[in-house]
Amino acid sequence: MDAQEPLLTPPHRRAYRYFDLVMAAFVAVYLCSNLIGPAKAAQLTLPWLGPVTFGAGVLFFPISYIFGDILTEVYGYARARRVIWAGFGAMAFASLMAWVVVQLPPAPEWRNQAAYEIAFGSTWRIVLASLIAFFCGEFVNSFVLAKMKILTRGRWLWTRTIGSTIVGEGVDSALFYPLAFYDSGLIPNAILWQVMLSQFVAKVMVEVVFTPVTYKVVAALKRAENEDYYDLQTDFTPFSLKT
Repeated sequence: MDAQEPLLTPPHRRAYRYFDLVMAAFVAVYLCSNLIGPAKAAQLTLPWLGPVTFGAGVLFFPISYIFGDILTEVYGYARARRVIWAGFGAMAFASLMAWVVVQLPPAPEWRNQAAYEIAFGSTWRIVLASLIAFFCGEFVNSFVLAKMKILTRGRWLWTRTIGSTIVGEGVDSALFYPLAFYDSGLIPNAILWQVMLSQFVAKVMVEVVFTPVTYKVVAALKRAENEDYYDLQTDFTPFSLKT
């Protein structure tokens, strides 16, 4: 995509038509991929590789990074930061709610407590690992994309969407799997790094496959919003909600 003149107007002075929809999609994908996907181990037989077992959530979690790329590319880091905090808060509340509901004594006639615990009874170690990994990975992803956009002068969108995802998903995976599973007995330590690497590669490949879609969505949003934000004067601290 050709470079455009950097827009220095702070994003909070603009009214956007689709920002709220993109934010809602980001949060929905993040919540669903963490609450629905992890409860199922799936297996597919792939050409040359044979049977491959993976957590079902790996198919959809990377889409949150795609939305993160779109948010930063179009609206800037500060707006993306608010969305990341929204996702973090929503997941923290959902995890607390799931824990409370699982702990409530079931009615005598209700026979689904065991199934409910399997689906929603994640340990606090896994929940905390997920929140920490998401927080760090998403902010790294947004930061790298914003800086690469300045460095490339807005050209070669694919380099920063894929490049930022490699770094962000790398941080996410490097934090989540050791924090959640090291010495847990759920995944043997001897193969933990293999699981981490395979999940990382799968997540990055989702970003690569969706690159043409990302191009179309970014181009459409830039036209509709009349915005192509460059973070030339942005405070990149993650601990702020200012735009």
